[in-house]
Amino acid sequence: MPEERLPQPDVADIELSKLLQALGDPVRLHLFRVYAEGGEYHCSAEGLGVDHLHKSTVSHHMRVMREAGLTTTRVVGRNRYVSLRRGELDERFPGLVGALLGALEG
Repeated sequence: MPEERLPQPDVADIELSKLLQALGDPVRLHLFRVYAEGGEYHCSAEGLGVDHLHKSTVSHHMRVMREAGLTTTRVVGRNRYVSLRRGELDERFPGLVGALLGALEG
């Protein structure tokens, strides 16, 4: 089955203000923390700690994060898998992801 990626900004085009604006929502901040644990996550709300939200609401939050450059979404058939663009974000904004995660834990 062919695989594709949903549109996302190139690393050089990721803007800090858009990243921070995307993380200004508590649900997206929670998803950021989950995605930062590594790996890929199925687009369903199950296992993400947002089971209480409607599927379309979760999809909206995932789209905002992807369009800001925080995540990448891989499409395989009807399934979508989301992961944090950790390496690319560390390259573009060294130390940012670690600092944000440290602030969330503190």
